Amino acid sequence: MKLDLCSDHSGEGPSVMDLPIPLELKQEWMALASRRQFLSRAGKSLAWASIAGLFAKNGSAAQAAEMQAAMLPHMAPKAKRAIYLFMAGAPSQLETWDYKPNLSQHFNQDLPESIRGGQLLTGMTASQTRFPVASSFYQFQQHGKAGHWVSELFPHLAKVSDELAVIRSMHTDAINHEPAILLMNSGNMVPGKPSIGSWVSYGLGSMNDDLPTFVVLTSKLATQRNIQALSSRLWSAGFLSPENSGVALRSGGNPVIHLSNPKGVPSAIRRAMIDGVGEMNRQLFARIGDPETNSRISQYEMAFRMQTSVPELTDLSNEPQSTWDMYGEKAKEQGTYAYNCLMARRLAERGVRFTQIFHRGWDNHSNLPKDMKTLAEDIDQPTAALLADLKQRGLLEDTLVVWGGEFGRTVYSQGGLSATNYGRDHHPRCFSMWMAGGGVNPGVVYGETDDFSYNIVKDPMHIRDLNATILNLLGVDHERLTFKFQGLDQRLTGVEPARVVRELLG
Repeated sequence: MKLDLCSDHSGEGPSVMDLPIPLELKQEWMALASRRQFLSRAGKSLAWASIAGLFAKNGSAAQAAEMQAAMLPHMAPKAKRAIYLFMAGAPSQLETWDYKPNLSQHFNQDLPESIRGGQLLTGMTASQTRFPVASSFYQFQQHGKAGHWVSELFPHLAKVSDELAVIRSMHTDAINHEPAILLMNSGNMVPGKPSIGSWVSYGLGSMNDDLPTFVVLTSKLATQRNIQALSSRLWSAGFLSPENSGVALRSGGNPVIHLSNPKGVPSAIRRAMIDGVGEMNRQLFARIGDPETNSRISQYEMAFRMQTSVPELTDLSNEPQSTWDMYGEKAKEQGTYAYNCLMARRLAERGVRFTQIFHRGWDNHSNLPKDMKTLAEDIDQPTAALLADLKQRGLLEDTLVVWGGEFGRTVYSQGGLSATNYGRDHHPRCFSMWMAGGGVNPGVVYGETDDFSYNIVKDPMHIRDLNATILNLLGVDHERLTFKFQGLDQRLTGVEPARVVRELLG
C-alpha cells in the first residue's frame, strides 16, 4: 500500500504542494512527513475525534483538550495551585534550617576524613590543603508550638514557622549550578525537558481563562556577587505544547512586552485581526493537522485577553495600607522580591495554577555572613507576609508553597576562615527546603543529617521524591502524568524510583 503523504487526513482535498506557502516550506513539510509520522498523526487524529465526539458541541480540538483535562486529577487534590520560591545559587542549610548546636566545638578543625568519605570536590576547593570546619555565624532559637529551630536571619519567618514542614534531608545528583538548577526545575539535568510548572499546566490545565496557567517572576538582585544566570529553559514546556510554557512577567516597564496595542490601533481592530489570523490558522490546521497551529491560535487568544487582565493584575492602587505594612515598602517597587510575593498572592486569588519566583545571589563561596544577611533581609518579611496573607484570605489551605535552592553548602570553609568571615562550596549530599499550605503537615521536620550537616543519616529525600510529593498534593499521580516522546513515556520524575513522602502530608 502506498501512502500519499501530500494529502490531508481524509485522503481528499488539496495536497501540501497546493497550499499558498513558500516552496521551501512545502519541501520541508514533505521531508518531515515520514510514514511513521503520518501513521502517528492519523492515529492521534482518530483518537481525538473520538474524544471530541463525546461532546455535544462542535467537537473542536479545544474541547478534546478539555476532555483530556477532565481525566485529571487522579485523586482528590489537597492543593489547587502552587507557588514555588526558588533561591538560585543554593542557600546554605547551616545558616538557615539545619541547626547544628555542637558545631562550634569543631571550629577551624579539619573535617574528619571519615565524614567526607572521599567525596569528589569541585575545582574550587579540590586544591585546598585543609578543610576547616566553619560553624554558623548566626544564632538559632526555637519558635512556635512546633519548636522549629529558626536562624536569627529570619525573624519574620520565625513568626509563621508553625506553618512550615521543614525538610533537612534533600539530596541531588548534580554538583554544579546549571545542571542542578535544571534538575530541580525539570527533573532532568539535560536541557529540553518540560519544567515542573509546565507539567502541572499540561496535566491540570487552567483555572483562569484570562491569565496564563504558569507564571514566572524574576526578582531584582539584592547583591551583585556570584549571580546565577537564568534562562527560559527553566520554565520551558520542552516537548509539551508551547502553551504550557511559563509566561515570564518582566521586572521593569510593561510586564509583558508588545502586549499593548500599537498607537492608533483600537481594541476592536486588534480583535478583528486576531479573528482573521485565527481563521487562517484553523484552515491550515484542517489541511495539515499540525497541532502547533492550534497552539498558536490559543496563544493569540490568551495574549488578547491578557491586554485587560495583566493591567488589572498589576494595578496595586486598591491595596490597603495593611498590605504595605505586611510586605514592606519594597513591595511597591516593580520587580523586587517583595513585589513578586505580592503578585504571587494576587495571581493565586485569580486562579493561576503555578507561580514561580526566582531570587538570585545565594552562591556564597566567600563573604557569606555579610551576603547572607543581605539576602535574608530581602526575602524574610515578604515570604512570611505571603504565607500570612494567603492564610488570612483562606487561600493557604489549598495553595502549596515551596521554598528552596538547587543543592546545599559544605560545612568546611572555602578559602580563608575567621570568626566573622568564611565561604562555603557546593554540596549535593544534603540540603534543606520547606513546604507550607496546600495539604502539607505543618510543624513537622523530615529527615536528619549528621553532626556536620554533611551526610544524611535518616529519611533521605531525592528531588524525584519532592516532585512526586508536589504532584500528589495537586492531585496527580506522578507515574500516570506522562507524555510520549522519543519512544518513551516521559515523566517529570523520570524512570528511576520516586516516592510520595507521605510523612509530609497533612
